Parts: sequence; C-alpha cells; structure tokens
Amino acid sequence: MNKCKLVNVSDLITKGTTPSTMGSGFLGVGINFIRAESLINSKYLDKKSFEHIDQSTDDKLQRSRLKSGDLLFSIAGYLGKVGVVSDSDLPANTNQAVGIVRINPKKANVDYLYYFFSQKYIQKRISQLSSQSVQANLNLELLGALEFDNKDINKQKKISAVLSALDSKIDLNNRINAELEAMAKTLYDYWFVQFDFPDQNGQPYKTSGGKMVWSEELKQDIPEGWGIAKMSEWINLDKSGDWGKDQQEGNYTKKVTCIRGADINGLNGLDELKPPTRYILEKNTLKILKSHDIIIEISGGSPTQSTGRLAFITNATIKRFENPLICSNFCKPISIINKKLLYNFVYYWTSLYDNGIFFGYEGKTSGIKNLLLDSFVNSYFTVVPDEKIVNQFYDIMENIQKKKQTVLAENQKLAELRDWLLPMLMNEQVKVK
Repeated sequence: MNKCKLVNVSDLITKGTTPSTMGSGFLGVGINFIRAESLINSKYLDKKSFEHIDQSTDDKLQRSRLKSGDLLFSIAGYLGKVGVVSDSDLPANTNQAVGIVRINPKKANVDYLYYFFSQKYIQKRISQLSSQSVQANLNLELLGALEFDNKDINKQKKISAVLSALDSKIDLNNRINAELEAMAKTLYDYWFVQFDFPDQNGQPYKTSGGKMVWSEELKQDIPEGWGIAKMSEWINLDKSGDWGKDQQEGNYTKKVTCIRGADINGLNGLDELKPPTRYILEKNTLKILKSHDIIIEISGGSPTQSTGRLAFITNATIKRFENPLICSNFCKPISIINKKLLYNFVYYWTSLYDNGIFFGYEGKTSGIKNLLLDSFVNSYFTVVPDEKIVNQFYDIMENIQKKKQTVLAENQKLAELRDWLLPMLMNEQVKVK
C-alpha cells in the first residue's frame, strides 16, 4: 500500500492561537472560537462548544483563521481527535491545542483523510506519539509526518462519499432532534416559568390576567391553586448504581448495559452513545432502570462543569438497547413518584444545572467532586402545577420524546453501519463501484 505523509498533500500545516481576551458575544456574532473540545466523534464540529472572540481580536490572529475544508487535529491533551471545518462553522479561529491542516484538493480528499484518521487503531497510534513535554502533545513536525494510505484520488472520493452520506443523515437527524428539544424547552418556559399555560378559555393564563399569589418559599408569584413542595417529595432515592464485572464470573451472570457519566450526553442525543456491557449479580436486578427513571451524575464534573448532569429513561429509550439498563456507581438513579411530573422535573432540574446551582451543593472526596444530592433535594423547593396542565404537558412531551428516540435509534444503526464499513472500505474488503 502506497503511504504518504500529510505534509506532502498539504498547502499549510499550522496551529491555532489563543487570544488574550475573549469576546462577549455569542455564536453567530463576530468570530467563532473553536477548541479541542469541539472535535467530537463526528466529522462535524460541536457548535455548542464554540466560544466567541471579537472581530478586533481576530484581526491579530490571521495565522489561525480557518477555512472551509480545513482538517483539524487535537494536538494537546487527548491526541487523535479529528474534525473538518464546514461553511456553517465560519468565520472561525482556533486555539493552540488544535492543529490545522489545509489539504490541497488536487492531491487528496479531505473527507477521505478525516475517515482514515478517525479509525480507532489510527487514533490509538497517534495518541502514542508525543513530543517531549509534561503533557502529551503533537508538534507540527510530527503532525505533518502522519502517514495515510494514499489511494487514487477518485477512489478516495468514492469511499468518502459513502461514509459522508451516512454522517450527513446522522447530522440531519441531530438537527431535527435539536429543533424538537428547542420546541420542548420553549413550551416548558412558556407554561411553567412565564405561567402562560392555556387557561380555561385557551388563553395564556398570566398575560390574560390570571390570578397570581405570593410564594414565600420561592420568593415569587405563582398561579393561584398551584402548590409548593421540596424536590424530595417528587422522587424516590431507593435505587443505587452498580458496576458489576466485565465478564461472567461466579454469580455475576446478569448481562446489562451500564450508563456512566460519560454516556449521559449520548443518552440525551448530544454525542454518540457507546456504554459498556457488564455483568451484575442476579439478586441486584432491582437496580435495573425502568421507564420514567432518572440518572443523575453525582461524582465527577470539573472546575467549570458541575456534577448534576441528568438523563431520563422512557420505554422508547429502553427499546434502543439489547440489554437491560443500569447506571454506574458514579451516577444515582431516582424514580419519579408521580410519573406525569417526569418532564416538569427534568426541565426544572436542567434549568438549575444550566444556571450553575449545583456548584453550591458539591463536596470533595479524594479529589473527586460529589453532588450532595440528599442535602439539595431536601432543601430546594419547586412549584407543583395544576394536575390538568401537568397532564397536557406530559402528553405533548411524550409525543416529542417518541419522535426523538426514534431518530436516536436510527442514528445508532447508521453509526454502527458507518463504523462497520469504515475499515473494510479502507482496506478494500468492500469496494465502491
């Protein structure tokens, strides 16, 4: 097989520059700032992780201004992550942890190179390369020396076209789900934050003059007839996580799929989901998750990310997996007492997480942050909506979730097909006519 180095097919190999100050804008205004965290298990970059820099700052960073089709590598910290810049990412710059390879289109196909370097054995090989430094990193010389199988460029285009078609469908599905989720969050905010749920005449309650009463616990007005409760009154905390064994051993015979903190984003459809298969004791089958259970990450986080990330289980979620589901010991499974309050709990909890509330309810054990879950749920109050409105909201959310889970199940199949085809196309066990 003809091997070729990246430097021989590139017009530019450089790395990003970290600006002295970040902007105060948001995605779509000014210049997008792409970090290594934006390189995920996809050809497409994670736009939610983009930061922002002002135009005046970007003018000083001409060397790292990105172009559509640039091949990006994580070159500091976790080595091997790779992605491709698209038109929708621009205008953009990147930081020093990201290497920029601008491919000459007459010499190689950038999508083919992305798929070649995204192969697991290649990523493992890259992760073993490192210049002499305390932190694993890949200097530009090593980056340019990375080798790939240099097939005829027309063959490269055919291979990448097959794989790109699968990734494009996955990306489209992700955008559909993002729109569905945006609709759900907007409805929750409209009904349960602004209190403009439909009144008996179908009009927005608060805007139409619906009566509001003061809640001393929440320090705000709430609709007349609505209640107040501690969050602990909504849930049961009687389940626990389990890690089991990685293979059958003694009485560890019950085969399960284990959801870790690292899988929460994937379970929520924000990343690819590849939880491990484990074996637990038959007597611990009570730990198996059921529809309407919630998984909360209680250990982990970072200085900038609190514990408390959440995912929830529905019947449609369970159908996506071959094995029953459990969660690891770093997560806490909880059950909703009133099943119809599932989505109210989920969106309220998520709003608290997004606003950094859980940073104030964390302790440390052996350097690991732990969420003080019992303390939080027994001290934090929330509004208890009218039963009729809860039921209406639940029915709408159930319909949205069924659509989302159908899309996520399809994405799993597409990703499995892509990952199965990738090595066989590369080594020509499968050929594209």
